[in-house]
Amino acid sequence: MQATSESQAPATVRRLRDQLTSRPRKEHFYVTLLGLRTFDTLGLHDRIEDGLSYEALERVRRALDLSTAHFAEFVRIPPRTLARRKDAGKLHAGESDRLLRLTRIFGLSLQLFEGDLEAARSWLLQPHPALDGSAPLAFATSEIGAREVEHVIGRLEHGIPL
Repeated sequence: MQATSESQAPATVRRLRDQLTSRPRKEHFYVTLLGLRTFDTLGLHDRIEDGLSYEALERVRRALDLSTAHFAEFVRIPPRTLARRKDAGKLHAGESDRLLRLTRIFGLSLQLFEGDLEAARSWLLQPHPALDGSAPLAFATSEIGAREVEHVIGRLEHGIPL
């Protein structure tokens, strides 16, 4: 795969790359991918409880370059429900939480690959032996699975064999 040029990367990914190089990096740096500017835990909690916008979901979907149907599988929102959320312009709290979880994994993979969007996309969608042959995004559809993907990313960042 060819690396995505800086000009072709979505604006949210370019902003995330800026977050990755800032010091100190914000704890929830990955919310930049959602188009959010709230990085504190309490503010983020309130945003999730209120429901994220459908546009936030679309930002992440476009950055991952996935079809709506494929992306809906990863956030566990049935297609008909997703169509209703699109019409309403807003997700429910549980759906927002699942979107945030997926976004966290995406952000951490971008960090792992130093902002290389194509490398991060490829890694997230390819089967990985440390995840019993599952792709990281597919494995991260539950909180326990997402935590395991985070452990794999951490091990890879530190050069620890899997």
